[in-house]
Amino acid sequence: MTLKERFPIKVFNTLNREKALFTPINPDHVGMYVCGPTVYGDPHLGHARGSITFDIVFRYLQYVGYKVRYVRNITDVGHLEDEVAGTGEDKVAKKARLEKIEPMEVVQHYTVRYRHAMEALNVLSPSIEPTASGHIIEQIEVIQKILDNGYAYISEGSVYFDMEAYLKKYSYGQLSGKVLDDLQSNTRSELEGQTEKKASHDFALWKKAKPEHIMQWDSPWGKGFPGWHLECTAMSSKYLGLPFDIHGGGMDLQFPHHEGEIAQSFSAFGCAPVNYWLHNNMLTLDGQKMAKSKGNFINLEQMLDGSHELLEQAYSPMTIRFFMLQAHYGSVMDFSNTALQAAEKGYKRLMNALDLLEKLEHAEKIVNDQLDKEINQIIDSCFEFMSDDFNTARTIASLFDLSSKINSFYNKQIDLSTISSQTFDRLKDVFNGMIVSVLGLKKEEEGDSDKLDSLINMLIDIRLDARANKDFAMSDKIRDELKEKGVVLKDEKGGVTTYTLD
Repeated sequence: MTLKERFPIKVFNTLNREKALFTPINPDHVGMYVCGPTVYGDPHLGHARGSITFDIVFRYLQYVGYKVRYVRNITDVGHLEDEVAGTGEDKVAKKARLEKIEPMEVVQHYTVRYRHAMEALNVLSPSIEPTASGHIIEQIEVIQKILDNGYAYISEGSVYFDMEAYLKKYSYGQLSGKVLDDLQSNTRSELEGQTEKKASHDFALWKKAKPEHIMQWDSPWGKGFPGWHLECTAMSSKYLGLPFDIHGGGMDLQFPHHEGEIAQSFSAFGCAPVNYWLHNNMLTLDGQKMAKSKGNFINLEQMLDGSHELLEQAYSPMTIRFFMLQAHYGSVMDFSNTALQAAEKGYKRLMNALDLLEKLEHAEKIVNDQLDKEINQIIDSCFEFMSDDFNTARTIASLFDLSSKINSFYNKQIDLSTISSQTFDRLKDVFNGMIVSVLGLKKEEEGDSDKLDSLINMLIDIRLDARANKDFAMSDKIRDELKEKGVVLKDEKGGVTTYTLD
């Protein structure tokens, strides 16, 4: 039985707000599309969360045996300042105007910066990374289909989606729970382009470009540029077909962007674009969404050098990645130095256990069936949690349980020879596979402080195991001797122990 058969994957589908068994359209193959960055500024922690979320989905699907085509786009045109009304300046073009450079210089600079940041975070490259500007022909073809099917109209050189015609056959708003009043309440007729529409909730498929507009292309309707929603419909259908398996993105994209994609797909092709919608939640700073548009973001370069005023120290790429994985992707995460510092310790604890596991030499003797069973159950739980909507937080908790066992084996508190060769081989394979291949964590160079941290965490693991075995004398001895050396332990809720240097 294969891993994906033994541990069938369930995902929370935003479309119907239910967790359901994941069944790909073509067995053993998965098509996944994720909305990538609009490249007009440096990547920040909010970008990191979305990218790491779907990197985990990509990695785990491959790990259990699926062949995945992962498409993540680059938005380099058409993303206007007012996303709901579809008005204002193009974000890339505005940056180019302010910097007095070509838009594609902006695009190239920030695309390279984004890719370097993702590489540092050990985010795998997608299978295909298309750009909006590189698919103008495909976008024009989709618009023409929508026009031919009677769900769009031409007005003063622009093409708008005809919501009234669409609603005669289809519904709108199921994904986000929004209704047309939400869309209409965010627009005003006096805004740029609103007077061209039949109704304020009609959104642009193609916008006529003013003469001074930097980015524009020829089309059957005149010179202009594509609408933001239209880009993803054209690129996802081109590379994945319709419908495809998974569409991912940030929760803030549900409305109006993903609702627009759904409406366009039904209008052009007569079917839904995708079977499963997955959305990662937001990273917040003092309760507010972290975003470039809000100005309350910390970019990744500042995280790595510690230069932002809110940072108490610099944080390594793997600390940032581990921090993101400590919560389920669907939950809100609030930034704090305390949480990042705890993540730093947690990451080092796992990597230390990984090193110790490589040093262990196993020779099977008399097998303790209960211990053998216990370790296999913990290993199984890693797959069960990952297959339960990619729950990295609970998977990490199981990996910590395994790391405690590894430390006990290494320090001869538990006789390694009392587990079977099969269980030991499985422990090595899965512990390494989950940490490196699935969670995407890798070793970073250690300084003296890192080595000290690893030693302390090893002693913490030994103490936790002693407490689990009700050896409170050993537990107290470790705590008291560490305190004499200036290391103060604190037992937190959930069985986690942290330390501070006195």
